Amino acid sequence: MKTLGNVLWFILGGVFMAIGWFVAGCFWCITIIGIPVGVQSFKMAGLSLFPFGKTVTYSNKTSSVIFNILWLIFGGLEIAVSHFVIGCIFCITIIGIPFGKQHFKLGKLALMPFGATVN
Repeated sequence: MKTLGNVLWFILGGVFMAIGWFVAGCFWCITIIGIPVGVQSFKMAGLSLFPFGKTVTYSNKTSSVIFNILWLIFGGLEIAVSHFVIGCIFCITIIGIPFGKQHFKLGKLALMPFGATVN
């Protein structure tokens, strides 16, 4: 199921999300101050490409909490809400539930990308 889900995800839009995150990460990495945000964008790109079978673990370091709050203020909240809305739309049908769950995973990562590890 993991392989089939990843192939369908890739074909039906995952590649476009990953390209978008990768391009955003490249733009963020142009400045020294933006490099931490760029690294998180690359993390989102990797998970957006093939999300099935991957897990996200979170640490609760103080620096991660501060960066996550700044991330929420400067755009992370809108990204997370869009993933949650798309996930709810996918969960309307039984066939779409696995894809909705992946959007919920991406939405949670979009809320708190700093201190998260994708395995």
